Amino acid sequence: MANYLVIVESPTKVKTVKKFLGKNYNVLASNGHVRDLPKSSLGINVEDDFEPKYITIRGKGELVAALRKAADKADKVYLATDPDREGEAISWHLSKALRLEPKKMRRITFNEITKTAVKASLKNARDIDMDLVNEQQARRCLDRMVGYEISPLLWKKIKRGLSAGRVQSVALRIIADREAEINAFIPREYWTMDAQFHVEGEKKLLTAHFYGDTKKKIEIESEEQLLKIQDAIKNAKFSVTDIRVSERSRKAPLPFTTSTLQQEASKVLNMSTYKTMQIAQQLYEGIDLKKSGSVGLISYLRTDSTRISEEADQAARTYIHDQYGEEFMAQGATTENKNKNSQDAHEAIRPTDVTRTPASIKEFLSRDQFRLYQLIWKRFVASRMAPAKYETNTVKISDGNYVFNASSSRIKFEGFLSVYVQDDEKKLENDHLNGITKDSDLRLESLDPEQHFTQPPAHYTEASLVKTMEELGIGRPSTYAPTITTIIARHYVTREKKNLYITELGEVVNDMMKQAFPSIVDVDFTANLEQLLDAVGTGKLGWKTVIENFWPDLAGSVKKAEEELAEVKIADEETDVVCENCGRHMVIKYGPHGKFLACPGFPDCRNTKPYLEKTGVQCPKCGGEILLKKTRKGRKYYGCENNPDCDFMSWQKPTKDKCPKCGSYMLEKGNKIVCANKECGYVSVREKDDEEK
Repeated sequence: MANYLVIVESPTKVKTVKKFLGKNYNVLASNGHVRDLPKSSLGINVEDDFEPKYITIRGKGELVAALRKAADKADKVYLATDPDREGEAISWHLSKALRLEPKKMRRITFNEITKTAVKASLKNARDIDMDLVNEQQARRCLDRMVGYEISPLLWKKIKRGLSAGRVQSVALRIIADREAEINAFIPREYWTMDAQFHVEGEKKLLTAHFYGDTKKKIEIESEEQLLKIQDAIKNAKFSVTDIRVSERSRKAPLPFTTSTLQQEASKVLNMSTYKTMQIAQQLYEGIDLKKSGSVGLISYLRTDSTRISEEADQAARTYIHDQYGEEFMAQGATTENKNKNSQDAHEAIRPTDVTRTPASIKEFLSRDQFRLYQLIWKRFVASRMAPAKYETNTVKISDGNYVFNASSSRIKFEGFLSVYVQDDEKKLENDHLNGITKDSDLRLESLDPEQHFTQPPAHYTEASLVKTMEELGIGRPSTYAPTITTIIARHYVTREKKNLYITELGEVVNDMMKQAFPSIVDVDFTANLEQLLDAVGTGKLGWKTVIENFWPDLAGSVKKAEEELAEVKIADEETDVVCENCGRHMVIKYGPHGKFLACPGFPDCRNTKPYLEKTGVQCPKCGGEILLKKTRKGRKYYGCENNPDCDFMSWQKPTKDKCPKCGSYMLEKGNKIVCANKECGYVSVREKDDEEK
């Protein structure tokens, strides 16, 4: 009997895959990559055709030897690493490390770890796709070049332990740019006004929203404008001038891609991108369902496609027909996304068996596994269901000059909403509008104005950053979570609640990258480079061509930066703060969260304390000194030196000036000085200091 060896990546998959194959199949795991570029050097011969130098990863020698021994005994070796670009590269590295003869090895892939998929993969065994391997080589070499050439420069100019990355540095800039946009934002005042009408024959008051005049929509921008409108309508006679009843449909959402799963899991389950991928990997590789054994519950988790196989689509429609009825089934083909950056290499993320409901396997899953599986299952089933249908009722109320609108909406047919309700589903309002006609007698009961101020752009969350990176073409499904994890681990960014804030350290690194390596942190440049790398994966471009064109500019920028870039003077700068333990003047050091004070007598004296930078501005509450401080996670703010007795704090820097309009304190916002009192709204242009000119 022939002897076959199947090599997968994860040990978790071994048990799941093994039960689908016969006794003459031996299944072993490579534990990911077995070869990589050396850590001690660049590992790319830039003088000789940019040839990479791969070595066996330290600590994997015994594993490689065991795999080679098993491969020698086998009649055929099936390389069954993950069905993506990196998995293809791992298979290629395995073929080299195990010294496999081409005629003896075959590459197999399965999008889901089920008996049907694994058996089918053996029938469709193929050669290793060298285009995908070369794309991965190109990405690895580019990442190594950026990391190994720029990181030492950051160590030299700022502090040791910092890093730069082809994708992470752009992600950091995206966050920094948003932070700058928020800091420079100046609120604009506006008002809304609701009217309460008594409708003859109705007990409940009707709420209508101010729209404008009979000609156009009007934005109320000041209290003066509001009072003028109120005076004009307070004694007016109102009537219903128009009633419109219409029907609208809301399409079912598409099944999850990696990006949309990370976004929805963050919003609904409060999971980080890293945790989402970790749990999804467990669901993909296999969960022990006791009687059924280890079963892969979802399809492959790294994908940018919303495409679904015909078999899975039909299975979902059959389930919906049996459980909900024919009217709940989607009619015709469901629309797929047309993202220009999509590679469409895999199906969307879906359950491997739609009849395996979350409730039926809950006892075998951890809390997080259940919650994520339920989210994926519901989204997939909903994607094959009919649209939800609403009846909307819009009433226009006018006194002949000004117009108020009231609207209501009710669900006529739940469709996919019977399975999956998204966060942004609007609440119903004014559900009693159906009793109103053009002859209804109206009486104005009250006017309820409310002052508002426009809000700055929201801070990025992990979910919104992933969405932005995908829209801009920065990174690919497999890189979103590692990129965010890295910039948080490096303390360039801190996460508070769900929001991401750049730290002082992140600002320093970002500023240096923008100054010395503008192309590396340029969004358009990085997105274009991603497209070139995709072209390598489809065989349209040679991988070394990309490297050859990239290296000279990078090397030139590094050399120029080494010569011209000033060192950031933030370490060992002596201050007038005296160490209370030994009497020395404390110095400024730089740690994971930014600057701090340390005694220069280390290690004899280990005294440290927070670095509180004076601003020269008096506290508007108590007259004390305003200091630049940092939260525990490294986010900058301005607070009073007399804290906790004085609770003054501001995210923007206060100025010495008082508002000439209301006397309140002023804040710096970009190139403007604005009054801290929102109701005042005074703004002036800030004069640049000598360092900025």
